[in-house]
Amino acid sequence: VVLYLLLYYRGLGLVAVGSLLISATITYVAVLILGKSVGFTLTLPGIAGLIVAIGITADSFIVFFERLRDEVRDGKSLRLAVEAGWIRARSTILAADAVSILAALVLFIFAIGVVRGFAFALGLTTIIDIFVVFLFTKPLVSVLARTKFFGQGHKMSGLDAAHLGISGRKVSELARGTASPAGSTAGKG
Repeated sequence: VVLYLLLYYRGLGLVAVGSLLISATITYVAVLILGKSVGFTLTLPGIAGLIVAIGITADSFIVFFERLRDEVRDGKSLRLAVEAGWIRARSTILAADAVSILAALVLFIFAIGVVRGFAFALGLTTIIDIFVVFLFTKPLVSVLARTKFFGQGHKMSGLDAAHLGISGRKVSELARGTASPAGSTAGKG
C-alpha cells in the first residue's frame, strides 16, 4: 500500500503514509488502553480487522486525492481544488465509513466468539480513520497547497500538469473559462 501510494501520488503519497502512521499509532494506543482497562485482547480475526482497516484508511485518501486532481483537471487552481475536492470527497468518505461501521456493528451484535473481535477492531479503526482524515489529512493538504513545491506543481509533488494530464497552464493557475473565487469568469475563449 505504501509503495503504491508513493509511486502513484508521489509527494501526496507522503501525506497518505504520514496519515497511515498516525492512524496506526492511535490504533495501537487505543488497543493498549482497552487492553489495560477492559481486558481487550487481539485475536487473529481482530488482527485481520486491523489489516482490513489499512485498506479502508487508504481508500479515504485515494477518494480525496482523486477528487482534488479532478478539480485541477477541470480548471481550478490547486488551492481552490483542495477545498472543492474536499467538499466532494467528504460525503463519499463518510458514506463508505458509515457502511463499514454499520457492518462492524451488525457483526458485533449477531456474531459470537472471535468474529466479535474482528467486528470491534474494524469499527474502532474506521472511527479512527474518520478522525485522521478530517483532523490531519485534509488540513495538511490545505497547508501544503500553499507551498511552492505542491502549489506550483513540482514534478515530484504528484500534482504536476504532466502527471495530471493537463496542458497549457500550471496547477497554480485557473483555466480560461473557469469561475474565479469571486464568482466572475477568468476569461472565455
